[in-house]
Amino acid sequence: MSPSSAPKATSTAQARGALPMVRAFVQAYPGRSAAAFVAVFIAGLMDGLGMSMLLSMLTLTTSGAGHKASLPEQVATRIATFLGLQPTAPVLLALAILLIALKAVLTLLANKQVGYAVAHIATDLRLAAIRSVMAARWSYYLKQSAGRLSNAIATEAQRASEAFQYSAEMAAMLLNSLIYLGIALSISWRAGLAAGIAGGLLLAVLHVLIRTSRHAGQHQTRLLTSLLSATAALLAAAKPLKAMAREDHVDALLSDQMKQLRRALRKQVVSREALSAWQEPLLAIMVGIGFFLSLVVLQMPLAAVLVMLFLLARVVSYLSKSQRSYQQIVVRESAYWSLMDSIAAARAEVEPEGGTQTVQLSAEIRFDAVRFRHADGRLVLDDASFAIAARELTVIVGPSGAGKTTLLDLVVGLHRPEAGTISIDGVPLHELSIREWRRQIGYVPQDTVLVNDSIAYNLAFGEEGLAEADLREALQAANALEFVDALPDGLRTLVGEGGCRLSGGQRQRLAIARALVHKPRLLLLDEATSSLDAQAQAAVIETVQRLKGSLTILAVTHQERMIAAADRIYRLAGAQVSADPAAGQPKRSLQA
Repeated sequence: MSPSSAPKATSTAQARGALPMVRAFVQAYPGRSAAAFVAVFIAGLMDGLGMSMLLSMLTLTTSGAGHKASLPEQVATRIATFLGLQPTAPVLLALAILLIALKAVLTLLANKQVGYAVAHIATDLRLAAIRSVMAARWSYYLKQSAGRLSNAIATEAQRASEAFQYSAEMAAMLLNSLIYLGIALSISWRAGLAAGIAGGLLLAVLHVLIRTSRHAGQHQTRLLTSLLSATAALLAAAKPLKAMAREDHVDALLSDQMKQLRRALRKQVVSREALSAWQEPLLAIMVGIGFFLSLVVLQMPLAAVLVMLFLLARVVSYLSKSQRSYQQIVVRESAYWSLMDSIAAARAEVEPEGGTQTVQLSAEIRFDAVRFRHADGRLVLDDASFAIAARELTVIVGPSGAGKTTLLDLVVGLHRPEAGTISIDGVPLHELSIREWRRQIGYVPQDTVLVNDSIAYNLAFGEEGLAEADLREALQAANALEFVDALPDGLRTLVGEGGCRLSGGQRQRLAIARALVHKPRLLLLDEATSSLDAQAQAAVIETVQRLKGSLTILAVTHQERMIAAADRIYRLAGAQVSADPAAGQPKRSLQA
């Protein structure tokens, strides 16, 4: 299975509810759903035939020779005769045991198919959510909460996949109840009909608890999204909170949402347990009434009454279990629809692929009369014209908040200008294949992102096809090979959470090596030295100086040594870009 096999994202105008959700699962996974249903169906038939064997055995040992055999007894006798066996009590008992055991095996096979489907659903939904968000416009991504995305991927996908499991359980229970009801009707249609009506009344009376569970599940989904968003933000600020002895305020900030979530969970548990608590006594009452009516009113033989009571009890029991499964489905359906809404919203904001042309960045990147403003209306560039020459170090300086990082985003194609043209070697950026263009870019952000894994993994990010020689070459170019080889485990050294086992300069040089591992033609440095001490800054700047002339480097910085090493310097201020000889001693500058 692949994410494309996952249930399709739907619009808010389409039907919602448990049944549309189950239908979407079946349509997305028809093979496994069909296999599970067929196995459950055959298992139910085996169970029904086993009960028919037991009924035949019981009536054979308790009734006289003139007893009129019921349909189940006739079926059991014919099966035994077809197998070349005499339909005696021991033979019928042995066949019953065999059929019931076969039912258990088939049930296991059905559950295995359901388990596989649940695992695939959870994985496919997570991948679909991740890929839809990553394929969306950068402006859409910036508006998303990290906590909401984490909740969708971790919690909502899991809850949605569990809904499929309970759907399969409900289908199995309903199928078994129909089979047993059919056997009961073949013995006494009046008693069977009464049992069916009683089971329906039982479900109707207790349906109010299903509605309570649905509301609790919807509230739980909303609260989990809000709570995880707030928690992610507070955990990101853990260090300053502890440094200022304000970590106790986290409880106050989250306590209200925690209390609401606790109430929602309590309602969910109470409704679930209430359903279970009421079903058992009502089932006992129905069995007692059925015993009285069958034995006294209908005057059925005692053996037949015992079998009927067993069959009818199973019918009502299976119906009760199916209702409990349905309750679990409705608790989880809100998670499914919330996740589908997130995927649909992201896919509606899919990033345009651009054109089909490709370039190799051999001449320049040029801005011609470019105008760009953020969604909040803040103007970043106004009729800006300048050039970034290939194989040179170009530095962008300017006050904080002027839009220097946004300028890099425009080069990458994460933003599109509202007026003017950005061109690469004379080809407008919107005519280029945006993915092919980005494959030529190495990007080093201000804050290095390292995961708690080996240096090799952090350089390749799990991408296959990169040999150790490729990693070492990138480390050499980033002036990081010497310190990596000095580590006890070399490339296999674990960097710790966020790279905590390495110094700031080492982390940043690894970030540069990661940007260089695919041999880019353009290297973007976004304040790559701003959070480093003087020694670490010097190491990174030395690395940049070594790279000069081998590729195009565009850097946003306030660091004087980086500015002094630049071939071209531009100042961005007040939405205007200008050559800035006052910012340092540039080798050359172009008129804006």
